[in-house]
Amino acid sequence: MDKPLPEPRFTPGRFIKRFLPRGLFGRSLIIIVAPMVLLQGIVTYVFFERDLDNTTRRLARDVAADVSFLATLEDSTPTLERDGLRALSAQQLRYRLTFHDGDKLAPPTEPPASTIDMALNDLLARSMGPRRLFQTGRIGSDFDIKVEVKDGVLEILAPRDRVTVSQPDIFILWMVGSALILLSVAILFLRNQVRPIERLARASEMFGKGRQVPDFKPYGATEVRRAAQAFITMRERIERHVTQRTEMLAGVSHDLKTPLTRMKLALAMMHDDADIRALKADIAEMEHMLDDYLAFARGEGGEESEETDLGELVRDTAIAAAKARAAEDERLTVTAPEHVILSVKKAALRRCLTNLVDNGLKAGRHVAVTLLPGERHTQILVEDDGHGIPEDRREEAFRPFHRLDQGRNLQSGGSGLGLAIARDIARAHGGDITLDRSAMGGLKAVIRLPV
Repeated sequence: MDKPLPEPRFTPGRFIKRFLPRGLFGRSLIIIVAPMVLLQGIVTYVFFERDLDNTTRRLARDVAADVSFLATLEDSTPTLERDGLRALSAQQLRYRLTFHDGDKLAPPTEPPASTIDMALNDLLARSMGPRRLFQTGRIGSDFDIKVEVKDGVLEILAPRDRVTVSQPDIFILWMVGSALILLSVAILFLRNQVRPIERLARASEMFGKGRQVPDFKPYGATEVRRAAQAFITMRERIERHVTQRTEMLAGVSHDLKTPLTRMKLALAMMHDDADIRALKADIAEMEHMLDDYLAFARGEGGEESEETDLGELVRDTAIAAAKARAAEDERLTVTAPEHVILSVKKAALRRCLTNLVDNGLKAGRHVAVTLLPGERHTQILVEDDGHGIPEDRREEAFRPFHRLDQGRNLQSGGSGLGLAIARDIARAHGGDITLDRSAMGGLKAVIRLPV
């Protein structure tokens, strides 16, 4: 028995990759935005945690020293001289001083509201010592400091700019504003650079689905222009190769059909018997094989895609294929919803579906054709109740000019090109055909067409 494959190991790179954008525009934007955000984060940290914090502590230390000096002055100055000293101090230090005669302060019960208040409290406690009671608070944007002195409470109202840097949010506003402007410019230019690549990808996808891209022209950066020009050259070479191959096979087919037509005319003039009928059947089979060879060589041919109701096409094609094989109505079941619109090559898709239905009628008694529309792919299922094909030989059935030696032979009596032509047509539409086991017991052929 085969050993089970080991489960992929968890790595941080794989985990992060799940959340990264898959498009070129998103990834390029991350390349621009990530360094910008990282740089701003570092600058913000340095400003707030280093420069702003140090500046605030220096200013708060000066305020704490002034408060300690004023409290000491209140304790050591005679009562009659205090009013003059307070007025002089308020004028020189830019504080508003108020004395509350006979008041007492209670020990603080609530912690400081912000880091600035915590720093100011810590510096005041260090400056005045543990014996002197004080309280800090806010009145608007100013700091309100109350200190207990020998016969009352001295209230000091300090402006915000004396304790901390005034309006540090302006710095953040400038950083965010400039970042948004730079990001907008980057998005504008990046979108113009990515758009030609998106058009190239869309043109390649349309060409892969067999649809025309008449208005595609190279533009954009030099590398993108080179890639677009290489795509155009490749498309022209493929189209030229298909045209040359088709013309060559058409010529060969015409040259071979000419003597076959003369033979048919000669046989028509002869007396009808068993040998003549056998020769006519052989000639008809040779003509059918020539048509198959030409269809396989032509592939998608020169037919252009057009908007088609797949439900109607599937129903008409399946019924026509059953009638061509003279099959009874009860042998065929078609389930196809209406108004399933898709751009396809109608004649090519009819041939593809006809081959699959014909193979199913050859192998089994009953064939079911089902159309399953989807958001990304539309599927056409052709199932039968025959013997099926072994799983290890299903891919072999698609080989051109190849007949299966055992089990079910889908191409009995044919050229060995039925499934090869069907897959070639499906792939020319940007889809594919796969084989699986049917719930009816036989083979299930699945045509997948991109929407």
